[in-house]
Amino acid sequence: MRTFGLIGYPLGHSWSAGYFARKFQQEGIIDAQYLNFPLDNLDKLAELLHKERQLLGLNVTIPYKEKIIPHLDTLVGAARQIAAVNCIKITRDAGTVHLSGYNTDVDGFEKSLMGKIDFANKKSLILGTGGAAKAAEWVLGKHNCQIVRVSRAPIEGVALGYDDITQELLNECTLIINATPLGMMPNQNTYPPLPYHWLHRNHFLFDMVYNPTETDFLKKGKKMGCQTINGLEMLHLQAEAAWAVWNS
Repeated sequence: MRTFGLIGYPLGHSWSAGYFARKFQQEGIIDAQYLNFPLDNLDKLAELLHKERQLLGLNVTIPYKEKIIPHLDTLVGAARQIAAVNCIKITRDAGTVHLSGYNTDVDGFEKSLMGKIDFANKKSLILGTGGAAKAAEWVLGKHNCQIVRVSRAPIEGVALGYDDITQELLNECTLIINATPLGMMPNQNTYPPLPYHWLHRNHFLFDMVYNPTETDFLKKGKKMGCQTINGLEMLHLQAEAAWAVWNS
């Protein structure tokens, strides 16, 4: 049976397997399965590929979207430009395994924003500097949206610290994206340390976290009158983009 799956560690927060199980059932796809493969070390990837001979595609989640790159043979499209991968196409030929890395987070993020907010030529805060943040940055740059990066560990000339955020900056950045795992199950009581009291109804908060469906980040924004959206639609859209890659 054709096998697809998810690698990362841990995987208790992920709904990807459930999404594909429903997809296969609803669309009558009987020759495929989607499994979770929690890898606590990427050195175990070769063993996984050897053991699962029917494995044709993988999604990649925290903490491996950037660390996976040295293990791949090719980077395709946006993955090459942003150096972050969340989708791997596995090609097997005469015993040789070829791994191609893609980024379908960019598809999911862009499509889940389109029509909900006019973000072109605006200014945004991206919370986090990892693989998910890079996908958001790539999409916003494509639409001429200015970006201010924020990190818990500020990097001079690259990312501000949360303590560096002023009321004036927040007023300028009407789109705020949480591209960190803060708020994700099982740590649902965590949230980015923004000065939430300065937010207002002109702000739009996008959380890439989808489990739980409403994080404390979004709740705090709603309390201040902000528009909010979680990462669930993004999850579904990037999954469909990955399915297209695997079946191309």
